[in-house]
Amino acid sequence: MRRFRRPKVIPLLAEKPPSQLPHLSPIPNPSLPQPPQNPSPPSPILTLSHTQNHTHLLTFIKTHIKNPPLTPKTLLHFLKSKLHYHPTFTHLDFLVFNWASTVDSYRHDHSTFEWMVCSLANTARFSELGCLLSFIVANPCPCSDGIFSCPRTEPIFRFAISAYCRVGRLDDAVRAFDSMRKLIDGKASVVVYNILINGFVKCGEHDNALRFYERMGRDRIKGDVFTFNILISSYCRNSQFGLALELFKDMRGKGCSPNVVSFNTLIKGFFREGKFEDGVEMAYEMIEFGCEFSIVTCEILVDGLCREGQVEEACELLIDFSRKGVVPRGYDYYGLVEVLCKKGDSERALEVVDELWRMRNVPSLIACTTLVEGLRRSARIDEALEVMGRMLEVGMVPDIVTFNCLLQDLCNLGRTEEADNLRLLSSTKGLELDATAYTILASGYSREGKKKEGKVVVDEMLDMGFIPDLATYNRLANG
Repeated sequence: MRRFRRPKVIPLLAEKPPSQLPHLSPIPNPSLPQPPQNPSPPSPILTLSHTQNHTHLLTFIKTHIKNPPLTPKTLLHFLKSKLHYHPTFTHLDFLVFNWASTVDSYRHDHSTFEWMVCSLANTARFSELGCLLSFIVANPCPCSDGIFSCPRTEPIFRFAISAYCRVGRLDDAVRAFDSMRKLIDGKASVVVYNILINGFVKCGEHDNALRFYERMGRDRIKGDVFTFNILISSYCRNSQFGLALELFKDMRGKGCSPNVVSFNTLIKGFFREGKFEDGVEMAYEMIEFGCEFSIVTCEILVDGLCREGQVEEACELLIDFSRKGVVPRGYDYYGLVEVLCKKGDSERALEVVDELWRMRNVPSLIACTTLVEGLRRSARIDEALEVMGRMLEVGMVPDIVTFNCLLQDLCNLGRTEEADNLRLLSSTKGLELDATAYTILASGYSREGKKKEGKVVVDEMLDMGFIPDLATYNRLANG
């Protein structure tokens, strides 16, 4: 029976003489590790001394692990359901794990290995995680006693490798990968290679990522679309766009179909290089390939062209995509509408919105609001009123400020009755009107000499509590 070697046990609590230790019968009671020479200050929630911690921990173990023999199932239940939620002992799970490994007739299996790896990785205890992985190599799961290795070995190591890569401990990740390969049957999955390659890329180690990709080829592991996407992105980040294109061609040559991420990365690369026509051509190639656009695809193309001042090209491109039926649902073209309205070209903005809306690419609330404001500033009140009406008809409730501004514009043009009809429509669609809206209408009717209609509005204001006193009522009623 293999035991956990002493150098790999993480010392946390002080060792007590055997005579002073609580008896854990019928489970053997091995000595706990020595405390570290320079122990770090305890957490504020840990108010017990080392001696008290030691005694209370053993009492806690004895209370919850009673029936012999100790098994991986009972230990896992204790770690997950008891120790994990204890305010004082939750960080001592690895100590208990070590203690269990010294119990006669007990042997850890993949369930306790997996829980312990996840616990150490999620709490950033990477030194202990390295010790644990070494222990797993020296003491494999009982499932490996036959001719085949434990099927959970790779997922366990994969989680650890991912955790190492996430914090930039790439040397530890590679060591864990090498250890894993010694334990598993056959080849490692492409997923593990991708995790490591992505780890190198995220840490800016492009050359190491390429070397590991070459190792992947030597190991006769076929890269998948994620492998190529990671490397294409890395080439683009390192200003090697030509090599990214070559890899894209190589990808298709090896029978690996690119996905939307592959195309998006290259389109963005073209735009970064200032090759806008090539980027647009890549988008059309994407359509021919049968790959659906994502929201990100449209954002890269439209926003990229707008940033370069090619606003009209962006409009034409988006309208063409809409007619081809490839604009994804949920794409918000607010940015394009805003650019056009800032340029004072609200007429073109309205054309774009009309075309896309007609093809069921409904604009967002903020896009419609921006368009209404742009039309108002261009004195195109009829078009602004039409857009506002369409918004309300589809249940898109505008903000009260924009709504009131449009009411004021209509009243200023002597069209108070139309403004009042818009007010009645909006109230049925859920817009909560304020005193300002009613005041605008009452003043409008007064200027037009329509005292009867104005009094109806003022009486409604009174019913809604918007008129504080009789003087205000008389002033509004009399204009």
